[in-house]
Amino acid sequence: MSPQRVLAGYCGIMAALVAANFALPALHLILWSAIGLTSVAAILTGVHLHKPRRRAPWFLLAGAVASFITGDLIADVLTLVLDKRGFPSVADGFYLAVYLLIAAAMVGLIRMGVASRDPNGLYDAVTVTAGLGLLSYIFLIRPYVEDPALSVLEKSISIAYPLADILVLAVGARLITAVRRGSALLLLAAGGIGLLSADVGYGLKQLNGVWETGGPVDLGWATFYVLWGFAALHPSMRDLTEPKVHRAGEEHFGRLLMLGLSLFIAPCVLYFEMRGGEVRDATVIAGSSALLSGMVLLRLGRAINVQRRAAQRERRLRRAGAALLMATDEPGVTATVRTAIAELLPLGRPHRVVLAPMGDTTAAADGAVSMPYTRKLAPALAEELGDFEVTLCCPLAPVEGRESGRALYVAADEVTLVGVQEAAQILATQAALALERIALGEEIGRRNSEAYFRTLVLNTADVILIVGDHDQIRYASPSAHALFGSDELDGTPLPMAFAKESVVEVDRRLHELRTRGVDRPGDDLRVVGADGRPALVEATFRDLRGEPTVGGVVVTLRDVTERSRLQAELYQRATFDALTGLPNREVFLARVQEAVSSGAESGATVGVLIMEIDDFKVVNDTLGHGAGDALLVAVGNRLTEALRAVDGSYGAAGTVARLGGDEFAALVRRAGSAADVERVAEKVLASFAAPFELPHGEVTASASIGVSTTAEAADAQDLLRHADLAVYVAKDAGKDRWRRYESSLHSAVVERHKLRADLDRAIADGAFLLHFQPIVAISDGRTHGFEALVRWNHPTRGMVSPAEFISVAEESGLIVPLGAWVLRNAVEAAAQWRLLHPGEEVYVSVNVSARQFRGREQGFARWVLDEIDRMGLPPASLLLEMTESLLLHDDGDVTAELAALREAGVRIAIDDFGTGFSSLSYLRRLPVDVLKLDKSFIDTIASSAEQHAVVDMIVQLAAILQLQIVAEGIETSAERDLLMTMGCHLGQGYLFSRPLSYGDASQWLLEEASGLQRGSQTAA
Repeated sequence: MSPQRVLAGYCGIMAALVAANFALPALHLILWSAIGLTSVAAILTGVHLHKPRRRAPWFLLAGAVASFITGDLIADVLTLVLDKRGFPSVADGFYLAVYLLIAAAMVGLIRMGVASRDPNGLYDAVTVTAGLGLLSYIFLIRPYVEDPALSVLEKSISIAYPLADILVLAVGARLITAVRRGSALLLLAAGGIGLLSADVGYGLKQLNGVWETGGPVDLGWATFYVLWGFAALHPSMRDLTEPKVHRAGEEHFGRLLMLGLSLFIAPCVLYFEMRGGEVRDATVIAGSSALLSGMVLLRLGRAINVQRRAAQRERRLRRAGAALLMATDEPGVTATVRTAIAELLPLGRPHRVVLAPMGDTTAAADGAVSMPYTRKLAPALAEELGDFEVTLCCPLAPVEGRESGRALYVAADEVTLVGVQEAAQILATQAALALERIALGEEIGRRNSEAYFRTLVLNTADVILIVGDHDQIRYASPSAHALFGSDELDGTPLPMAFAKESVVEVDRRLHELRTRGVDRPGDDLRVVGADGRPALVEATFRDLRGEPTVGGVVVTLRDVTERSRLQAELYQRATFDALTGLPNREVFLARVQEAVSSGAESGATVGVLIMEIDDFKVVNDTLGHGAGDALLVAVGNRLTEALRAVDGSYGAAGTVARLGGDEFAALVRRAGSAADVERVAEKVLASFAAPFELPHGEVTASASIGVSTTAEAADAQDLLRHADLAVYVAKDAGKDRWRRYESSLHSAVVERHKLRADLDRAIADGAFLLHFQPIVAISDGRTHGFEALVRWNHPTRGMVSPAEFISVAEESGLIVPLGAWVLRNAVEAAAQWRLLHPGEEVYVSVNVSARQFRGREQGFARWVLDEIDRMGLPPASLLLEMTESLLLHDDGDVTAELAALREAGVRIAIDDFGTGFSSLSYLRRLPVDVLKLDKSFIDTIASSAEQHAVVDMIVQLAAILQLQIVAEGIETSAERDLLMTMGCHLGQGYLFSRPLSYGDASQWLLEEASGLQRGSQTAA
């Protein structure tokens, strides 16, 4: 019997039974039982006819209906036949089992298909259920809870019914929101509504004591029986558990309206109870409101999460699209699609991805995406996809009206496939475009191949020759004229077309090709053109005598003259310095290693000299970079001559190289001992004694040389590293000298690096002291100012001399934060002294480094002015000291900064005047107020007439230029008296006071202000 006839017969039988039940109340027991049993039979019949994918949920529904009708039968027998109306009874157990079976069946249906992908359905179901559950509590549950006539068991059973209705309502709402609409789903929903409506009506009538069989309430249960049987017999029941493609849709207004109304149930109940004068259900209302609010928040969180995942998916699809554009063949497209799918799926989720022809079993009429069972696909495809139950099939989109006939198959568990199906459709479209692009490219290539090769032969720059059996040229391409200078090559023996030096090689290659079938290329061949221009050619010989269309040896010639020239030029550039023409570091390192290996076999000593030009930057700054380059070339030539002069005397002179900048290196091979290498260093250093004649004039230059030998090094890298350390020591020792590497040098460098690390940490921790040495009037000893001097009390070294750590700070750039700390604290000290001694105009002098001028983005001058303004110190109370070397290397920015400071009132001093590059031009054009005469001048003015005259001249010069003089390092009364006689008014030194701590300096000023006799002052 066909399913349609079964369905029609069922409808007729149920209509007759329901009508008879209400028309013949006396037969209610028999007719009602028949209705229930017919519904159970219909569900089982539907499962048998339609064979759904999952049968267990339908069997549970049949069990629920059977349990319900059993409860009805027991209840009717007890009340109508036996006249027993006790509560509770056995029937209640069957009734309550109905709801558990229904909930289990619906959960089984929900777990299929797309439900697990949409938690919003769960949130909406809980929201609606929470609102209706509140009403159920007020009207159905609370009356039983508050009824004192009921026992605990009776109350429990009475409350269980509405709670069971709420459970079914929640699960049913979740099912409706999770599964696509269909006839079977609507029939199940309508039957469930009939069941719940009848239960609510029954509960209300029981509370009012007016229940009787055969009323309108029975109509709801009858609807439940009829529609659930109808749903099982309807063919759409199979669709509930079939794998389906999820269609993303927008929120419907009806669904949102239902959620909105559910949210207002709790406030409305609260309002009406407040109007009644007593809020009896505050706790339940509060709990319901909290639950509803939580569901709203979860839904919002879900929406945010969905948006985040969508953005992430879009990024991954963009990457996949870009990769597909780069794919050049089908395996590349497949690999890209597989990678993209793996990124789109949850991490570690098992899956299979295949791009394959689309069989008839999977092709949809409209090319739509489908989710077939894997076992129903073609056997080979099913085997490749593995043991997954279902597979997502995305047909590749047609291009320009042509069907691709291929599809993207993704096999995984069903929930995972639902989550990736939209992205898979996009990937399938992109893959289709990529495959179409590749296919079109291949087709165009095939169509143009013949024309391409014809054009290639006729127009290529390569020369193509066909040689016959007697080695005579039978064909020459048009490009042969440009190479050979002649069109008359036909009949010419092939070897005769080449230069004399290549004839033998051409004969050899032709002979080997004809006899052995192998072409062994040698050196490039030479030809001579019509204009006598020699050319190099790269030749390829192929034996195509067996090809009917060729029938000879094909010789392809490519002119590589320019390429060879460029290769030689590139080799020259890669291995030699462009400026001096000397080998570079890589070549030098290789030759040193070669010499070390050779020396290890013969027992000879190998030495390396590294030379750096002293004060090379001064030449660039004063004479220009052109002069600097000329000096580098001259130094390279001088070094080469010096090494050539000692060749054979102390070993074999090796390579002279330029390592970079002003750094050169020389290799000494096969020296007898390390002493011989040292003698070479002496000769090289002596070669710098003579000045260098440059186009810019005569320049005198010296060098610092580092020496290392294989006596202390095992390989080339060690030799260069040791020589570098030795150069560093030579420069530190005063330049214009050489030093040989010793193991102690390494320790000294390591110690200096450790000092730098400690200095960095000390700056971060503020572990410095600031001392102040008074600057006094030489005549009466009255204090005019203090020079701020930084001191470092190292935790393990003790008091570290500024001569040790200031140079380290300069090299590393730490002088910027250190100098900022000194200036800030010095300004603060001067400001405090002005507050304590308002009548004394005492200034503070601070040393400034060149790096400090370039170490601040907002400008050094602006920062200094901000600091003195913050402390309320007048600009004239600050004196900044700087060395002549800073002024010598000024690029204009320092002068501008100094001018800004001096314009604001800050005074500028040149420290250690006379020890650097003193020049009257600097004194005229720079904004300077004070000259500080170095201690080296003061030490000998009492014993040296020449030094006395020099100091006297500087003092007179300062007076003429209206500059103030401050003499440093005054230690004896004789020195003070001589300076005072010369007209020097200010000085500082141990004769007056050693550097003082801040407290001692404050005491010094206090004693001076009080007119007390000051004692000898020493620093802390």
